[in-house]
Order: sequence, then C-alpha cells, then structure tokens
Amino acid sequence: YRILSIMKNMMKKYGKNWICWLIWIGIWQLADLFIHNNVIFAGPVNMAVTLAGLLKDGDFWLSLLHSAFRICSGFLSAFFLGILLGSLGWAFPLVKEFLKPPMLMIRCVPVASFVILALIWIGSENLSVFISFLVVVPMIYGATLAGLENMDKKLLEMSQVFSMPFLKKVRFLFVPAVHPYLISSCRTALGMSWKSGVAAEVIGIPQASIGEQLYYSKLYLDTAGLFAWTFAIIVISAVFERFFLSLLMRVRH
Repeated sequence: YRILSIMKNMMKKYGKNWICWLIWIGIWQLADLFIHNNVIFAGPVNMAVTLAGLLKDGDFWLSLLHSAFRICSGFLSAFFLGILLGSLGWAFPLVKEFLKPPMLMIRCVPVASFVILALIWIGSENLSVFISFLVVVPMIYGATLAGLENMDKKLLEMSQVFSMPFLKKVRFLFVPAVHPYLISSCRTALGMSWKSGVAAEVIGIPQASIGEQLYYSKLYLDTAGLFAWTFAIIVISAVFERFFLSLLMRVRH
C-alpha cells in the first residue's frame, strides 16, 4: 500500500503521462537484465548509448533527412490529391463510382505486393515516396468524402439561394465540414505513411535511408542499433505529426 501511495503522489506531482512512461522504461530495463542477451534483446541503456554514438555520425543525419524528405513528400502529395479526389467524388457521383474499385484495391492489397511492383516500375530510390503516397490517398479521400456527404444540407441550400461565391462556400461550408474528418484521418495516415515508407525502404534498400540502416542492423545482429533507429523514427514521425496537425488545426481559424 505504501508503494502504491508513493506512486499515486508522484503521479499527482509530475503527471500521469511521464510516470507511466518511466514505469514502462523500468520494465523494459528489467526485461533486458533478465534476458541478458544483446543479440536477442536490447535495453534502454544500450539503446541510448548506441543512439548517442549515431548522433555524432553524419551518415545518421543524412539517412534520416533523406527518408524524412521522401516519406513527407509522399504524404503531402497524397493529402492534397486525396482532398481533390474526395471533392470531385462528392460533386460528381460518377467520379465516386469510378474511384471505388481502385480505392478498394489499394486498401485491400498488401503493402508488400505494391513494394515489389514499385521496385519493378520505379526502382528503389523513390520507393518510399510511392508507398507512403499509396497508403495515405484512400484515407484522405475517404475522410474528405465523408465530411462533404455529412455536411448540413440546409446550409448548402441557403448558400445556393443567396448565390454565395464559391470561395466563401469553401471557407464557411466545405472546410468546417471536412476539417474534423481530416484531423481524425491524418492522425492515422501520418503514422501509416512512416510505417509503410520505412518498411518499403527495408525491402528496397535505397542508399542513404533509414531502411538501409535497419537492414544492416538486422544483417549484423545489431539489436541495439535496431532499437536506436526505431526510436529515431518514432521521434521524427511524432515531430512531423505534431507540426502538421498544428498547421491543420489553424486552417479552420
């Protein structure tokens, strides 16, 4: 009871979020001490030491920047195209019906199949751009379409009666209708773009990429390096997600 009381007081003082993270890191370190095999498992201390060494290496930053640029390019391209296609699908029912088969196919076909095809079509250099683009497009398309289809019909009719200019319709009707759906969809799409993009790089092994470094970590049984690169991916994807969502939140205002 005394331990639980101490933990409760610490949570009140420092915040539940940080305490929970510290507890899981402690469990992680205990698991490392119990397994005691750096090939099978690496603890937070080993990972931190390896990551500190990587931070001093210029190739680390080069790989990180190259992969970030490719994956972010794929996501942003898919974001704008998804909004455009979703808007066209709402405005023209024929376009919506026409896009149903490819969107369904993209959702259902495994990413690995697209990776192999993309390797044949475009090679490994821009593989992560294509795969992250492909994964995100149907998500943004579906969110845009759902937002427009659930828009208040009375407001739309009123705008037509009073001959509201198109740009004002976009600002005061379409954006507020789509905005919450896009926010929700982007939270998932941002994570999926990084997961699929890095997975594609591991298969394609383009030069100066995160996927290449993960592949070498596996090849040389460098589990601490694998964990360090994974941590770097989590950090950079979280930074990009927070930055993009903060910009998206301002659009409505």
